[in-house]
Amino acid sequence: MLQVLDATQVLNNTLATQIKLFADGASLDDFTRLNADGQVAGFTTNPTLMRRAGVTDYEAFAKALVERIPDAPISFEVFSDEFEDMKRQARKIATWGKNVYVKIPITNTKGESSLPMVRELAAEGVKLNVTAIMTLEQVAATVEALDVDVPAVISVFAGRIADTGLDPMPVMRAAVALAARKPKAEVLWASVREVLNIYQARDCGCHIITTPTDILKKLSMAGKDLDDLSQETVAMFYNDALAVGYTL
Repeated sequence: MLQVLDATQVLNNTLATQIKLFADGASLDDFTRLNADGQVAGFTTNPTLMRRAGVTDYEAFAKALVERIPDAPISFEVFSDEFEDMKRQARKIATWGKNVYVKIPITNTKGESSLPMVRELAAEGVKLNVTAIMTLEQVAATVEALDVDVPAVISVFAGRIADTGLDPMPVMRAAVALAARKPKAEVLWASVREVLNIYQARDCGCHIITTPTDILKKLSMAGKDLDDLSQETVAMFYNDALAVGYTL
């Protein structure tokens, strides 16, 4: 029997062909389910997300995740603040799987540039995800440091840029143009705040957007009739008031 996709499924499938959706978080179960469902093309995490999820053994969590998901790209971040130790951690993380990218922050906590180290690791063939980028100057310098033959990700925190009151879309468009000098480098829209960001990232030409699972769940609302959504919202308020038993 011919399976007919509903409008939302068609829209989401089309969106997935226009930009890679990565899941951001630190849940083995969530990541495993998303990978099995084919909802996303890759995964990212960081020490903050892992701490919030209650992960206490960094390496054990990472290796368990790679064992469950051996093919899709997964980014794990170094957490030292000293560059020599960062390099040691990066080289170790890179051995965990062929699908592993090593996340390197654009600076350490002292504001010292990580890019000399990025250049060295990229030249060794380490797949990198340079993260916490906020400015076009940082993007341009990162592109310069990457190796033309080694896959890499340039993570620009568009959501945090927007938090300062600036429109991130011109920055992201320019970042994509700068990254074109290194064909194996992909620009990632990071720090997603809402579903709209996915469409904005696509329209800017970004290669990847990484989203928390709660945003991915909201994709089911894509293309929804706004009159229907209005009625459903009113019904939510009404039913919640009844459930609590409010009276006036």
